[in-house]
Amino acid sequence: MSNITRARENPKEQLFDEIDKIHAGMLGVEGSHMHMQPMSPQLDRQTATIWFFTRTDAEIVKALTPGAHAHFCVVGKDHDYHACIAGRLSVRKDPAKIDEYWSSIVEAWFDHGKSDPKLTMLALEMDDAEIWASTGSKLKFGWEIAKANFNPDEEPDVGVKAHLRFNEGSADHLRRMI
Repeated sequence: MSNITRARENPKEQLFDEIDKIHAGMLGVEGSHMHMQPMSPQLDRQTATIWFFTRTDAEIVKALTPGAHAHFCVVGKDHDYHACIAGRLSVRKDPAKIDEYWSSIVEAWFDHGKSDPKLTMLALEMDDAEIWASTGSKLKFGWEIAKANFNPDEEPDVGVKAHLRFNEGSADHLRRMI
């Protein structure tokens, strides 16, 4: 369940935790005219980079151009957390990252394991993100709607929207969701 207080106080760490919890999100390349596709994220918190295993002959790899930008969309397990992350996407066959994130699940996709000639990775270097954390409680949601209906000057407090920047020195911007 999404924690609205945490979304207000530490939205970046909450985003990272949500990425770590999901099995897949939707990744798409800006301007490629291809639909977003499900990809399994591997998060490097230190560098704010999301890594994805893929094949060199994958459609998304072929769609990339130097300096390409992409979006990765996350929906929390309880559907009360949503995020859209934007950044630069590039192909990087990084042996250290392959070793770090390798698992039996990843291995199932590659006939020759880590030495598969078609194995590569995509790196999404996060520039910014928008997150929406909402109450998962129907009771809380109903209470907030009822309060707002009785007091026209009050909007329901059902969640938080935050804009995050991953460049050093930038401020995160929060606002209450309506």
